[in-house]
Amino acid sequence: MDYVAQLKALPKQHDFFIGFDSDGCVFDTMEIKQKECFCPAVIKHMSVQSVSKVAREVWEFINLYSKTRGCNRFLALERFLKLLRERHESIERGVGVPEFAEMSAWIQRESKLGNPTLATEVETTGNEELKKLLAWSLEVNERITDMVYGISPFPFVKDVLEQGRGKADMIVVSQTPLEALTREWEENKIEGYIEMIAGQEHGTKTEHIHFATEGKGYDSAKILMIGDAPGDYKAAAENNALFFPIVPGNEEASWQGLAGEGLARFFEGTYAGEYQQKRLDEFDAALPEEPHWN
Repeated sequence: MDYVAQLKALPKQHDFFIGFDSDGCVFDTMEIKQKECFCPAVIKHMSVQSVSKVAREVWEFINLYSKTRGCNRFLALERFLKLLRERHESIERGVGVPEFAEMSAWIQRESKLGNPTLATEVETTGNEELKKLLAWSLEVNERITDMVYGISPFPFVKDVLEQGRGKADMIVVSQTPLEALTREWEENKIEGYIEMIAGQEHGTKTEHIHFATEGKGYDSAKILMIGDAPGDYKAAAENNALFFPIVPGNEEASWQGLAGEGLARFFEGTYAGEYQQKRLDEFDAALPEEPHWN
């Protein structure tokens, strides 16, 4: 399936465009997915059981409590292995944290970091390291399907979706696999508010916004990305779009602020400038860049 073509074919129906991240932004799913699904699978498949406490601390820092929060799972794993390898606990206990050089090489040459492209790579090359990587990623998805359900959107999300209906073209912009996104939005009966769900299979978040809006006549001041991670802001900035942060740890107040004032400012043309900068400053202060153990 040509996922990029889907984004390019998305019709412009309104002057405004809004992209919504999903995990940790619309839904309070980041903690349960990272702690109960990703982390146990990474400890198992990377064979770092003897430093499991440290491994968990490193994984959660990368994916929940730092500026790499919300990054692609394969980029997260690459950083995880590097940081865990440098921890004194790993060194002192002689833990052989894998290098996964083939994964890094694949990351460098592949623009759509997801299970479909990884499966194709495994089929083409038969590389054992990439087979192990795919096994980990597939198990993560299985754990998420088994564990993550019954999670409602944050309060005020529906208010924002209602305000946007009929005024903006709205899509999901996420690095979560499409199957999980579709299931979560349909389970909560909010998929009808949006024109499309773009997931991991569609490329990067920057590409999602680019291909969904390019050449369709949107003014950049009328494109808004809503997200909870620096990668969401990066995707907005690289498309010269506006950004509203859902601040980790303060999600409900963020959504209330967007529903009560932020979205109205966006539609009125008074969002950019001082108002947006204040939101960005709050967001920047919420997540550290370097780990506290350095």
